Amino acid sequence: MSLLKISLKTAMEREIYEQPDILAGILENEGVDNIEVPENVKKIVFVASGSSYHCARFSGDLLGEIAGIEARAIYSSEFLLKKIVPHDKDTLYVFITQSGETSDTVNALRRVNHGFEKDGEKYWLDTMCVTNKEGSTIWNESKYHINCLAGTEMSIAATKSFTAQMLCVLIVALKIAQNNGHDTSNYVESLKKLPDVVRQTLNIRGKVHQLAKLLAKQKVVVLLAEGISYAIAKEGALKIKETSYMNINAALIGEFMHGHLAVLNRGASVIYISVDGISLNAADNLDKIKKEYNPSMYVIGKHNNKYISNFNITVDCDNEILQMFSNAVICQMLALEIATILHRNVDKPKGLKKVVKQDS
Repeated sequence: MSLLKISLKTAMEREIYEQPDILAGILENEGVDNIEVPENVKKIVFVASGSSYHCARFSGDLLGEIAGIEARAIYSSEFLLKKIVPHDKDTLYVFITQSGETSDTVNALRRVNHGFEKDGEKYWLDTMCVTNKEGSTIWNESKYHINCLAGTEMSIAATKSFTAQMLCVLIVALKIAQNNGHDTSNYVESLKKLPDVVRQTLNIRGKVHQLAKLLAKQKVVVLLAEGISYAIAKEGALKIKETSYMNINAALIGEFMHGHLAVLNRGASVIYISVDGISLNAADNLDKIKKEYNPSMYVIGKHNNKYISNFNITVDCDNEILQMFSNAVICQMLALEIATILHRNVDKPKGLKKVVKQDS
């Protein structure tokens, strides 16, 4: 299905289809050679909410793999409740917010900017924001800045802003990895293919629609993953939930086997999100699920034939980073198609608002 032949009727559709050009613009303007990051970063803490938290979770896993440094993600609201937060010197705090005005994320930044004390000495940690809004509160109060360059996002569901955030944080990871002496040339070179990978993904929308028709009939849907794919599973579940109001959740497959799988007694569909193939452990667990509960089984991403699903959707990608972006866009289209089948208003889901702003 050609992109040019699709009638884009909603803001969510238009924003999904803007992604190849947005990602190309980020690579041109915010590339590894263009951004500034602090030196001697030993640890990174990401703070965010909603879809931005899923980007933070992705980022934390990514930093460990690419840059070889400790990284973690914390929900903004939980960060504010903690009596003690990470405060080792040489820690970089990264705050991710599409609007730059998310209240709990802004307040978390202010807590870090207040400084820390050890042995009677006051010190401050470096802060960075990843946002879509220059001049926003988070932008003005952070030391380092990255603009997602996604443009105004009208739909409630974050789509183009999410993949833009993913790419911006990936660039940060590559820059820090370079500073720490890691060879990232293969990853940097492969990013040139990213806009085309997303275009290829958009062109399989017809196949995504077939899966959406099957899932729209279900009462319970579970997205499973392991490792770095878990963040995409969580984002996919959120996208479908907020646009379709379906009872859909994400879980790490190993943890899901500890009691959570009882939900499959109600009859359900299982989607496995795969970025680099299905591991032997995951394949064993999927086999157990199939034998015990016999749900419909689907795979989004690389299949590698270790498990035969009812339906597989993927775009063949050169590496796991490109596959992550492709999988994320497939999940966005799946949410759009399910909501459309169920006659939901994808741009204005009931009870949801786009931005949680500062009161002052």
